[in-house]
This record gives sequence, structure tokens and C-alpha cells, in this order.
Amino acid sequence: MNPRSLAIPCLAVLVALNPAAAALAGPADAIVGGIIGGIIGGAIANQPQPRVVRRGSPRPAVSTAVREQNLAVQTALNYFGFPAGTPDGVIGPRSRTAISQFQGFLGYPATGTLTEFERTILVTAHQWGLSGSPDALRLAAGVQGTRALLVAQRDHMAGGRPTVVAGMFGGLPPEVAESVMEISRNTSVEPEQLMQRHGFVQLADINGDGRTDYILDTSVTGSAFWCSAQACTVRVFASTPDGHQRNDFQAFNVTPAMFACQQGHCLKVGTAGGDTTVAVAPAPQTPPALPPAVAAAAAPAGAAPPALPVPSAVPVVPNPAAPAAPALPTFMAQGALQPSLASHCNRVSLVTNTNGGFVTLAGLTDPRFALSEQFCLARTYAMAQAEEIMARLTGITPREITEQCRTLGPALREPVAALSLADRDTVLREVSTFVLATGMAPAQLAGTARVCLGVGYTTDDMEVAIGSALLLTVLGEGGYGELLGHHLVAGFGATERPEMALPWFEASLEAAGAGGAMVFAPGMPDRAELLRVAALRVAGREAATARPAAAPAFAVPRIPGITAGN
Repeated sequence: MNPRSLAIPCLAVLVALNPAAAALAGPADAIVGGIIGGIIGGAIANQPQPRVVRRGSPRPAVSTAVREQNLAVQTALNYFGFPAGTPDGVIGPRSRTAISQFQGFLGYPATGTLTEFERTILVTAHQWGLSGSPDALRLAAGVQGTRALLVAQRDHMAGGRPTVVAGMFGGLPPEVAESVMEISRNTSVEPEQLMQRHGFVQLADINGDGRTDYILDTSVTGSAFWCSAQACTVRVFASTPDGHQRNDFQAFNVTPAMFACQQGHCLKVGTAGGDTTVAVAPAPQTPPALPPAVAAAAAPAGAAPPALPVPSAVPVVPNPAAPAAPALPTFMAQGALQPSLASHCNRVSLVTNTNGGFVTLAGLTDPRFALSEQFCLARTYAMAQAEEIMARLTGITPREITEQCRTLGPALREPVAALSLADRDTVLREVSTFVLATGMAPAQLAGTARVCLGVGYTTDDMEVAIGSALLLTVLGEGGYGELLGHHLVAGFGATERPEMALPWFEASLEAAGAGGAMVFAPGMPDRAELLRVAALRVAGREAATARPAAAPAFAVPRIPGITAGN
């Protein structure tokens, strides 16, 4: 672990935040400023806090019909992760901020006032999500979560084609997911069932660009629509800077070793159990790919040779007559099988809405699900906090911030890995060593960690999320240790170790007690006791006599830019 690896991203964001100062400083001053100033934290720590002026003017009178309509809007906004506060039927400043976020998400002007068309999208998509229909569950299982329902409802009302969103079917890219749906429609087999059939989806880096390419083999469907007596349709999706390009072939018993791809164009280079022919050429407006030998001859001097296919299971054999070495199983290399916290929380959210609300201490029967609810709730708070901070940063785009935060995970890889192996004190000592070596001011590093925590959860990057939570815990924000306990219970980014999660939960609850409020959902009654009892039960220990429930804490959530009220 090398703290110096953060220096370059720190410098990049600092320059973006203050280009004039960067122009006046020399190279040495810029490097020192980048390290000492921090990345996003420097901008956060130096920003003046907005004054909150409370006026005692009464709320305007609202008719019953309008109030009911506003209640539906506020409830839907909260459902889709646009925090409007407690629904009360009155559209106040917080509700208008949530409406603006909703409008911006769908690409509409962020006016803070809904048009009738926008209100219909919001409320109808909410009702669709609550219905629990297969289509709603399928969309909500992607990385966009329940917000994918808004996109689909918008496109449907606008007369467009049904939307295929990134993250459907275990994280497949939209181009691949759309093809899965097309194959499903012409085979009368549900997409989820197709995904479970061995060999239907194969993953490999065929074009050698370090990204995943996909093969869809329709032979597993047994459908005459896709197969003839000689071969079946095979679709190879090769990664490009703009997504994935589809190449269609006819073949039997395909493996990644049968294809060679250069950027988005693929050719057959070998067979495995049958002849393979190209069925559909790539798009005519794109020039055809050169064979590897021709491309190598035409490449400029010194250029790297074209990448050869990298099979995931079957090695390339230059001499077809020579026997191939036995392939090793690579079940865990299938990216679609990797757990996704985003998909998990989407499913939990649907169950919570179906149940009419969160599990309470009095109704606690399934401690693991209760912890899942609280984990996903804390995740939502962390993402909202990061979004609020990022909205106030100038001179840098959200994409650039995300790229900067991605460097945090590798820098903290060792303590993140130690979370599943070592006790809490040992892990925190290792993180403390890292913090001291960075030379960054605690306030700036904490601000950076808050942003990167939300980025990690938004992008489903558990290494970044866990690393950020570790930083905040070491920097005195003990309440964030709750997240580390959740990761150890649920097994996202860490090994499932419920017994090792207990110290993290206990320390975070003690920190909350000392500070007077929980970091996440501070107004939820009995949340601290619910976490304590559920964590003990999951770890196989029965909770002792229940502690007296603390009075509800109605402190303002510590999310910069958000004030109490609606």
C-alpha cells in the first residue's frame, strides 16, 4: 500500500478546483499543494457553510385533493431515492430539491415544479414498482435500481421502445441484455432461465483490451428459430470505447478460443466440434477488421501487435492436430455471478415496500433481513451525502470525481482485505499508518472519504466503499464503523464473518451514544437497539436483557446542504 499513489489524483482535482492558483504555482509547489491540500476534501473543507434562516411564517393552506396529490409525489420521490423528507402533503424547499433531482435524472429542466407529464411518470412508475410484477423486478435488479422504472416509464409514455438498462441480468451491458431479451422472446424462455443455462453466456477478453467480451450461444435453447441442422446463431459482443459491438456467426459448441477480435470486429480463427461460418457481417459503415497477420504487417514500426484472443477456459492451440491441454474450471471468473450490493438492495427495497415498512425491534423475526434493510438504508444515506457534496464542487465533473475515487481502493487494498481476517484494532492501526503517511489534513481527508464512500456504493465498488468507511472510522467518525459490520455480515466486499462484525457494530453504537445521534437515519426509533439485537442473533448469540430504548434523536442528518423540514 503506497500513499504516494494518491498524490497524482490529489493534484489533478486540486488543479481542476483552482486553475488560477495552479497557474501561478511552480511544479514543486503544485505537487506539495496536491498532497497537502487533498483531493475533493480541500474544496469541501474551505467552503463556507450556508446559513440556515428559519422563519415562523405559517404553512400555506392546501386543499385536501392537492395534499393527497403532494403526498403521492413525496412518497414516490423517497421511493426512488430523491429525499423529500417525511411526506406531509406540502411541497416545501426539500421537496422541490428532490423534484429537481428527479427532473435532472430524466433529462428534464430542473425547475423544482412538476409538469403533469412528469408527475404522471413519477407516480405511475412508483405504482409499477409496488406491484412487484416480473418486469418491474427485472428492471429494479440492475445497477440503476428502482430508478430504472422511471426511465422505462418515461420512454413508454414518450412512445419509444422499451428501455434496456445497464446492469440487467446480473450486470450485462445494455447491448447484451437487449439481445438476451430478443432471444427470450423468440424461444418462449424467460431471460432469467436462459441466463442459468450452462454455456448460454460466456465471458472472455477476446480482443485483449482488458475489458469483458460476451458470447451468446443460442444452441442451449434448442429452438428451431435460432438453429438449423448444421449450426446455431452465435453472437459475439466485443468491447469498444462506446460499448459493445455485435458480431453474428453460425456455429456449434462454441468457445472463446474460436474467435479473434480486433476492437469491435471479430473473425473465426478455429473450430470446436463443428464448422463455423459468419452469418451476418458487421455494420457496413464500419471498415472490416484486418486479419491479425495483415494488421501486423500494416502496423507502424514499433506498434504493438494485435491482441490475440484470450480464452477464459479453453487455450488457443496453434496446431489443431496437437492435443489440447485439459482446461481448468473457471466458474468464479463468470462476472455475472459476482454479488452486487446494488442488486441486493433493490430486492430488499421491494420486499420492504411490500411489507409496508422497515422491520422494527418489536417485530424482529429475521435478524439477517433486518440488518440488510439497515445496510441498504445506510448505503442510501451515504450516496445522498456524496451527491450533495459533489453538487457544490466547481471545476470538476462527477465523472472525474469517480475516476479519482477509484484510486482509493487500490491504495487501501491491504486493510480492506484484512477486514475479513484481523480484529478491529489491528485493521484500524493499519489504516492509521496510512492516514499519517498521506500528510493530508484530517478534515480534508474526511471530506474526500465521504465523497468516495458514496461513489463506491453508487458504482458498486466495494473496495472503494470499504476503504472510505475505514478512513472515516479512523478519523474519529466512529458511526461509520456500522457499515463495516454490515459488510462482514452480508459478505459484500468481505468474507461473511458475523462474529467479527460484532465489535464494529458495538463500537459504532457507542460512538453514536456519545455523540447523541446516529450517523444514518438518526430519527428512526430504536434503530440502535435493533442493530445490536440483530447483530447478536446473526452471530449466534442471544441478546441480553434489552437496554432502555433511547429517546428518538431528531438532530439534522449530517448531510451538507440539507436542512430540516421539507
